[in-house]
Amino acid sequence: MAYTLKVNGQSKTVDVPADTPLLWVLREALDLQGTKFGCGAAQCGACTVHLNGVAIRSCVTPVVSANGKAVTTIEGLSPDGTHPCQIAWQDVDVPQCGYCQAGQIMSAAALLAKKPKPTDKDIDEALNGNLCRCGTYVRIRAAVHKAAELAAAGKPAGSPSGARLGGRE
Repeated sequence: MAYTLKVNGQSKTVDVPADTPLLWVLREALDLQGTKFGCGAAQCGACTVHLNGVAIRSCVTPVVSANGKAVTTIEGLSPDGTHPCQIAWQDVDVPQCGYCQAGQIMSAAALLAKKPKPTDKDIDEALNGNLCRCGTYVRIRAAVHKAAELAAAGKPAGSPSGARLGGRE
């Protein structure tokens, strides 16, 4: 059956079984490799994307649940890698191995969209379930606070340097 999704602002039609996880539609059918497979059981957060602005685990979300809805992946967070979360992640030097970071950034972006000035508790609750095997949680929290500051200022300070966070890592 064919399903139509609005992925990163563009209408996309995919012909896959209704129970196909959104993660595999994004990665295989639409070639958006930024969203990662981690556990397949919604426990690690590596596959986090936004569905109508809400952070969800795409590994357990069937494509039928996304039919007709807006899906934002790490590639669609900003056209040039300058979303405040992406800039803050680089400024704070969050990534170690980097595998979990797309999911971390997507969860952080969803939090900041709802709560522009989050507390440490807000951050911990919103990113609970986004696992980082390298243990960069202190830097992740600092980056969320920095992203909130950048967003409040209306534009990112500085420009991205080094590898873009969100592409085909």
